Amino acid sequence: MELIQGAKNKKEARTIRSFLKEYGFELLALTENIGHRAAIYIDEYSLVSGLRMADALVAATALENRTALCSGDYGHYKALKDIEIIRFRP
Repeated sequence: MELIQGAKNKKEARTIRSFLKEYGFELLALTENIGHRAAIYIDEYSLVSGLRMADALVAATALENRTALCSGDYGHYKALKDIEIIRFRP
């Protein structure tokens, strides 16, 4: 969702979707547990670190699926201690 939201137009959104499909990225569904975990993150970290809802959902998805979070925006997640964060440098 966050990648598509960043698209500047429909053509760019299609390019993003094609890239994800071509390289075999798995799209993970939003579950009740992810929503609950994201709400906990917002409650605990939004005032302290400025964590926003989209970032909380991304982090909660990584945690609930027991996978590392790869991001170029490390600052958004540095306060979260219960997830593995891999810094992405394009």
